[in-house]
Amino acid sequence: MKGLFKPKPRSPLELVRYAHELLLFIDRSDGVREQKREEKISELNKTISQMRTILYGNGEEEPNPDACAQLTQEFFRENTFRLFIACIPRLNSGLRQCATHVLANLQRQQVKSRMIASDYLENNMDIMDILIPGYEDSDIALTYGAIASECIRHQCVAKYILESEHIKKFFYYVQNPIFYVASDASATFRKLLTRHKSTVTGFLTTNYEWFFEEYNTQLLESSNYITKRHAVKLLGDLLLDNSNAVVMVRYVSSLDNMRILMNLLRDPNKMIQRDAFHVFKLFVANKNKPLEITGVLVANRTKLLRLLDELRLDKDDEGFEEDKAQVMREISMLEKGDLWSSEIEKDEIQC
Repeated sequence: MKGLFKPKPRSPLELVRYAHELLLFIDRSDGVREQKREEKISELNKTISQMRTILYGNGEEEPNPDACAQLTQEFFRENTFRLFIACIPRLNSGLRQCATHVLANLQRQQVKSRMIASDYLENNMDIMDILIPGYEDSDIALTYGAIASECIRHQCVAKYILESEHIKKFFYYVQNPIFYVASDASATFRKLLTRHKSTVTGFLTTNYEWFFEEYNTQLLESSNYITKRHAVKLLGDLLLDNSNAVVMVRYVSSLDNMRILMNLLRDPNKMIQRDAFHVFKLFVANKNKPLEITGVLVANRTKLLRLLDELRLDKDDEGFEEDKAQVMREISMLEKGDLWSSEIEKDEIQC
C-alpha cells in the first residue's frame, strides 16, 4: 500500500519556488534550532537534486527542453541565483557541489533563443563582486570559483571583471599557497584572458603597461614552479593568438621582456623551457627588431646557439625541432652593427 501514495513530483516552477523558500529560511536561520535547520538543508538537498535531474537527465532519459526552459526562466525571475550565492557558505560540501552543477548548467540554457543567464547577470553584475573575492576564503574558493568561471562564458561578465579591480587581485589569487585554490584561480584567469577575444584584445591594448609589468614580475619571475609554468604557457597562447597581433609586436619589441624569456629558456623544467621557447622565437622572428634586441642576440649568439642546441623535450616533437632549427638559423645570420658598445656585453645571459 505504501507505494500507492507517493507524493506527486513538483513541477519546475514549484521546485524553484520551494528552493527559494528554503534558501530564505537558511539565510535567516541564525538562532534557529539546529535540528530544524538540518531538516531544511535536507529538503533543499532533495530539491536541488530534482532540479539537477531536470537539467541533466536521469541517465535513461534526456532532459526535456520545455522543463529546462521553465526551470531556467523561473530561477532567474525569482532572483534565486543571488539567494543561492548568498547561502553557499551555510551549505555542506555535498550540497554545494550539487548546487554548483545546477548553477553551471543554467548558464548555458536558452529560452526562446535568448541566454537568460546573460541578461540576468548584465543587470546584477554586483554578484561577481561576491564570487571573485571568494578566492580569499579557502572554504568556499572552489565553489565560488566554479560558479564564477561558468559566468565568464558571458561576454558582459568577462568585460566587467577585466575592467574592475578584480583582475589585479588575480595576480595574488594564482599564487595562493593552497595548491587547489591557486590552480582553480589560474584556470579562471586563463578563461578571462582567452574566451572573448575582442574584449581581451581591447583590455590588453588599453592596460598594456601595468598588466605586463605585473605579469612579468609577479608570474614569469615567480620562484614558484607552478605559477611560472602556467604563466609562460598562457603568455604564449595570448601572443600567438592572431587577435592580439598588435599586443604581440609591442611585447616582443621590449628588451626587458626578452631578457626574461632568455632566462626562462634556462629553467630546469622542460615544460617551462618548451613554452618559453615558443615565446622567445617571436622576438627572433620579429622583422622589425629594435637595434638593442638585435645587439643582445648577437652578443649572446654563441651561448644562445649552444643553449638551443641542447634544448630537448622528453618526447620527440618534429614541429618543435623545426622551429628550433629556424630560430638558430635566424640568430646565426644576424649581423652586429657598428652601434654596439661594450655595454651590450653586460646583458649576456649566464649559461
